[in-house]
Amino acid sequence: MAGSANDGTDVRAAVERFNEGFNAKDIQAVMQCMTEDCIFESTAPPDGGRFTGQEAVRSCFQSFFESSPEAEFEGEEMFVAADRCVVRWVYRYGDGATAGHVRGVDVIRVRNGKVAEKLAYVKG
Repeated sequence: MAGSANDGTDVRAAVERFNEGFNAKDIQAVMQCMTEDCIFESTAPPDGGRFTGQEAVRSCFQSFFESSPEAEFEGEEMFVAADRCVVRWVYRYGDGATAGHVRGVDVIRVRNGKVAEKLAYVKG
């Protein structure tokens, strides 16, 4: 049965909506994809920054969008287990001589069709 809680379709769809909004740098779309009590943990060393709730997460993402207008995340692989989703990605930034990339993973928890928790990790 399509979209049942057991097959991961709803979790995958929620994460794909979130990722589309994020790559479009559409803060409204991104935040509509997240729960009110959402959590984001960034990749900042050594343990990542932790942002809790719509206001804090919105501010963090908005700052990222403004400081990195050329940034783009390319999903390499996604798999779902129950309410969790793991996305392996490449983050590309800069232009010309300043272009670069880093690879990482997001561990995401979805609740009621929205991203409740996004924990980001990078190689490095």
